[in-house]
Amino acid sequence: MSYNVKSILVSVIIPIRNEEKYITRCIESVLNQDIRKENLELILVDGDSEDKTLDIIKEFIKDYDFIKLYKNPQKTVQHGLNIAIKNSVGRYIVRMDAHSEYAKDYIFKCIEYLEKTGAENVGGPMIARGKSQIQKIIAAAYSSRFALGGGKFHNESYEGYADTVYLGAFKRETLLSVGLYDENLPRNEDDDLNFRIIKSGGKIFITPKIKSVYYPRKSYRELFKQYFEYGFWKVAVMKKHKKPARISQLIPVLFVVFMILFIGLSLVSKVARNIFAIVMVAYLMLNFYFSFKNPKLNSLFDRIRLVWIHFILHFAYGVGFLCGMFKLWKRKF
Repeated sequence: MSYNVKSILVSVIIPIRNEEKYITRCIESVLNQDIRKENLELILVDGDSEDKTLDIIKEFIKDYDFIKLYKNPQKTVQHGLNIAIKNSVGRYIVRMDAHSEYAKDYIFKCIEYLEKTGAENVGGPMIARGKSQIQKIIAAAYSSRFALGGGKFHNESYEGYADTVYLGAFKRETLLSVGLYDENLPRNEDDDLNFRIIKSGGKIFITPKIKSVYYPRKSYRELFKQYFEYGFWKVAVMKKHKKPARISQLIPVLFVVFMILFIGLSLVSKVARNIFAIVMVAYLMLNFYFSFKNPKLNSLFDRIRLVWIHFILHFAYGVGFLCGMFKLWKRKF
């Protein structure tokens, strides 16, 4: 290598809110990084947590003076990220998430690939794992093309250029030059940032050598809310950049429109009932096929629950997208 990572100051930034179940292991995985602590600062930005998250962090701060805690009155992720960036002093910014744990060389590899590739944003794949059984089944859906469309950052072995990565690492000057995260976007803020990076001539690089584990939502309700918001705010990103949706993003929307339309028509038309039945049977067959084919699950009951999780992902995203079209289309971004 042509540089010495030991002499580089890195700012790790983590927006948090009500993370008492995850924050200890997350901070410990940062502390275990193979980089000298005098070259590291950890910035946590709290969005008004109501559990024991702050008490846990304050115990760490007693022992580690490079851990810094800031308040985020707006509570949302994009505000937290910007507060952290503005208060950072590192040459490199490594974004992390409280729901994840990281390999010991995570920071080192981020810096290595920023320097080696010349990319403006580097990261690894989203490797989803679960602690509870329902979380394990949700995690299995993250590796399914049927569930999420097969984006490159869901492929655990892909290496190369992409349009987004999980979390990301940047030179601080890159984030300042593209204008930080858009504070009008409570979700999909990373999509927007990556789009601006690419539009400005930058590149995004993903490698499986940057390793982390992500713990997804732990209930059906939380999962529905998350993907409803993804669909809702995807409309805002598309509108802001005048960017058409990909086919994989449109399919859940068309699926929801079809269901709404043909459920109504089925009340008055036998032809509509037949079409509705044919399409839904085809959807269920595909759903069962990919659920039972998923290599991360073994039991019959878990695979049946994966069928339901697939439906939640598709329905929530599609409904969110439709709501976004109606509520956000006239808003300026």
